Amino acid sequence: MRILRVVLIVGVVLGALFTGADRWAASYAENRLAERIQARQGQSGTAEVDIRGFPFLTQALSHDLEQVDLGLRGVEFTAEGRKTRLSRLDASFHDVKLNGDYTGGTARRATGTGLISYADLTAASQSGATLSYGGAPGKVKVTAAVDILGRTLTHSVVSTVTLQDAADGKGGKIVRVRADSVPGEGVPGVESLIRRKTDFDRSLDTGLPAGLHLSALTSDESGVHLTLEGTDVVLAGS
Repeated sequence: MRILRVVLIVGVVLGALFTGADRWAASYAENRLAERIQARQGQSGTAEVDIRGFPFLTQALSHDLEQVDLGLRGVEFTAEGRKTRLSRLDASFHDVKLNGDYTGGTARRATGTGLISYADLTAASQSGATLSYGGAPGKVKVTAAVDILGRTLTHSVVSTVTLQDAADGKGGKIVRVRADSVPGEGVPGVESLIRRKTDFDRSLDTGLPAGLHLSALTSDESGVHLTLEGTDVVLAGS
């Protein structure tokens, strides 16, 4: 019985040491991966990484991770020569194949969600228009000052925000904001003047991890919510 007790104690101690070492290694890998993702995104925002599955060390030795969760906050990137900011982006990368030096990898598939606040959507419009919630899912309110016949008039319109295929035919998506109707609609020159301020397209695909694409969007009081998905998605360093 004494020998059995000693064996059990040694087993518990070794198990605790292995668990501790495994969690330390996972935490170290998470921090390093977050740093590399942060570097790719530039100096703006923060990145947090959570490597799922236990034990981590056996996954690392095989260069295969079950799941990696990524949280980005306040990320700013450049698309079409214009800066666009995401309040948050949360993504889960499944079946991640690590590269040889463990600096990144490629996920067989990934899903995620993102949020663009109305303040950031206002900045992205670059037309001087102010955007806010439009009172229903998929709607935004756009307020803009327009010069008509020497007078500056401020108009607010309810617009629909949709996801459209990019015109380049490469499979990318654009976020499109279009007013449902505008004051002076049908009057030559007036409608186009207003729509120059209220209507715009914005590409976001180029700022996302390679292989991750927009698949749907909607709006509510907090902003425009994005749904993301992809296959063979690059996760830093590959």
